[in-house]
Amino acid sequence: DAGFDCSGFTRYIFEHSVGLVLPRRAEEQARAPGLKTVARDELKPGDLVFFNTLRRTFSHVGIYIGDNKFIHSPRAGGEVRMEDMRVSYWTKRYNGARRALDGSSDSSRVAPAATVPAATPPPSSANTLVPADPSGF
Repeated sequence: DAGFDCSGFTRYIFEHSVGLVLPRRAEEQARAPGLKTVARDELKPGDLVFFNTLRRTFSHVGIYIGDNKFIHSPRAGGEVRMEDMRVSYWTKRYNGARRALDGSSDSSRVAPAATVPAATPPPSSANTLVPADPSGF
């Protein structure tokens, strides 16, 4: 299938919006040094949210956008979707959240790049475009 899987989507968004290269797999993103664990009641837009969708902890990742909603790519080749975290399916599978941004009002500031393991960047010939404004999803 063409297109992004969940972790490819989050990796692409972070790399192209704030220059932070996340690891390739959702589980690796959840455990990456330099990312801060965030309580569910402290979520902010831009936080990574993790779910157990394959009977494995941290097997799915999305990006929190506020108001108990997140965006994600449900599978490679699938359309990016917005979901409500209050829906039973997501509530039961929620594993936690991580914050890569330092929480200041300057959203361009990120965790130091050296603390997040680099992974192979996506090919420059990628033909999938992602809008800069995730609220349009």
